Amino acid sequence: MDRPVRRLTASRFRTPYAPALALALVAGGLAAWAGQDWYSAAHDDRAAYAVQRDEALAAGEQAVQNLNTLDHRDLDQGLDLWEASTTGELHEQLGSGRADFAERVREAKTVSTARVLSGAVTELDERAGRARVLVALRVTVRASDGTRTDKDSRMLGELTRTDGRWKLSALGQAPVGGAPAG
Repeated sequence: MDRPVRRLTASRFRTPYAPALALALVAGGLAAWAGQDWYSAAHDDRAAYAVQRDEALAAGEQAVQNLNTLDHRDLDQGLDLWEASTTGELHEQLGSGRADFAERVREAKTVSTARVLSGAVTELDERAGRARVLVALRVTVRASDGTRTDKDSRMLGELTRTDGRWKLSALGQAPVGGAPAG
């Protein structure tokens, strides 16, 4: 018996490959879109600005904490940290008044520790290398008689980028409530 010969048509070959081809085209389109989106994000100025903002905030919080922490038993190390955290006029003021201040702290025999509660960058000019931060902190002062005092405060700091690092160039109390800045 002879079997009938089937004729293969072109449509029988194309049919199984059409969904695979469509799927490959969709996957290629998605890959191109994702690659373009990644490239745009990687070269976006806003990402670089956000990095500078985060670096300024971290440095500002740390510097404000440093300048509110001091132990009379290890005074030189604490004051060295103060100077390492500052630049400009603030740095000069700390250096010129260091001996008198150190003597007063030694006599008082106090230990102050600061803890940052929150912070924010209020201004950032990355091209000029200047930033301003607002930092809320809790300062605990232990006197020589063992008494402890906690004080919450808000500090306004100005930062200047020096040698690729943010340092405090000015520091002051932030106004509280309806009190005007003075």
